[in-house]
This record gives sequence, structure tokens and C-alpha cells, in this order.
Amino acid sequence: MPHPLPDTQDFHYTIPELSEITKTFLAAKNWQEKYRQLMLLGKRAPKLKPEFKVETAKIDGCESDAWLYHKVIEGNHYFIADSDARIVKGLIVILLAVFHNQNTKPNLDIQQLFTELGLYTQLSPSRTNGVAAMAEAIELSF
Repeated sequence: MPHPLPDTQDFHYTIPELSEITKTFLAAKNWQEKYRQLMLLGKRAPKLKPEFKVETAKIDGCESDAWLYHKVIEGNHYFIADSDARIVKGLIVILLAVFHNQNTKPNLDIQQLFTELGLYTQLSPSRTNGVAAMAEAIELSF
């Protein structure tokens, strides 16, 4: 049985632009500042209602629980993703800044983006795998 799908209005929310995120992370002087920025981004992540945090919407490969929903609305791809971990929520916001509300898959190397932001070298291997799993699931939606 397919998992339930959030309402269309749940897919409409505002997240920071990728350029704003990039500027913030490039200005951070050390990992502690980047970590703090991830936590702040996590607070801006869309909230997934508890009834949608179901096993069939979980992303395999994430250390923490993380869920992903996708819907095409008027030709654009919209995503809702959430996690039970604040740092993962921040990572999700970065992914959403790339893919949310796009009509075609952006031509962007996610690993390179996270490297340029100074995140991949500091994330645990399981977090890196989780980001890759979430990015792959999003990219396969296009």
C-alpha cells in the first residue's frame, strides 16, 4: 500500500536561496560556525506532520530517521523532507534549496556543493551517506 501524501499546500513553503546559504557557509570561519549555521537552517526546514512520518517514506541510508515526499504541481517538482535530527534538517534545507520548486533537475553535483560549503570533510561517514541517499532519492523523482 502506498504511503499517504501530504496536501498540496504542505508543499508550498519558503526556504533560503542557495546563494544565501552558500554566502553564509563560505563566510563561516570554522567548523563550529558551520555547525551552528546548519542548526539554524534546520529550524527553517519544512515541518512534516507526524502522520506522514511513516516507514514507506523513510530514506534508506540515513543514520537518523529522515522522510521524503515529492509532488509535481503545475509542472514543477516540490519536496517535503524532514528528520528527527537537527543537523540533518539543516542538510535537508540545503538540498531543498537546490531541488525544490524546479521544473527540471538542476545540473549540480551535490557532493561538490557540500565540499565547497566545507561540510563533507566534517560530516561523519554515515551523515555523508545519508546526504547522498537523500539527494539520490530527490534526483530520481525528476
